[in-house]
Order: sequence, then structure tokens, then C-alpha cells
Amino acid sequence: MVEEHSKQEHMQNLIAQISAYIEQYHGGSAELVAFENDIATIKLGGACLGCPLSASTLKGWVQGTVHQFFPEVEVVAAENEIN
Repeated sequence: MVEEHSKQEHMQNLIAQISAYIEQYHGGSAELVAFENDIATIKLGGACLGCPLSASTLKGWVQGTVHQFFPEVEVVAAENEIN
């Protein structure tokens, strides 16, 4: 019997794959901080910290990829945007 993974686990795995790409090609990282009520909160790190393109990375690349796999996710936000 195949165990079904939770939506949280699928999101965690997706962000881990995105982070691996960002790390390999750009020296940055992405970490899933929270995933509740169709809001994914992401922490960018590494070379993304202080980078003027980090907002574009988050909103364009990370959010675009998340929406491909989780179209119901309403918001993909940086950790410091949710408070």
C-alpha cells in the first residue's frame, strides 16, 4: 500500500527542489517557513539576502512554480511580509 503524502509534505518537497536549483545556479536558498490557509511563507537565504532581485525571484520564479503545482495557493510571500 502506498502512503499518501500530505499537502504540507508536497509543498515542503517542492520548495526543497526549488532551493536546490537556486543554490546550484545562483548561490541562494529557499525555505518553507509556513504553509497555512493557502498561504506559503518562504524565507530566502544565501546569495538572495540583500540581492536587489530577490523579490523577483520570490514573486516570479518561486511563486510561478508553486502555482503550477498548487493552483489553489493564493499567496506566496517572503517571511518578512507576513506579520
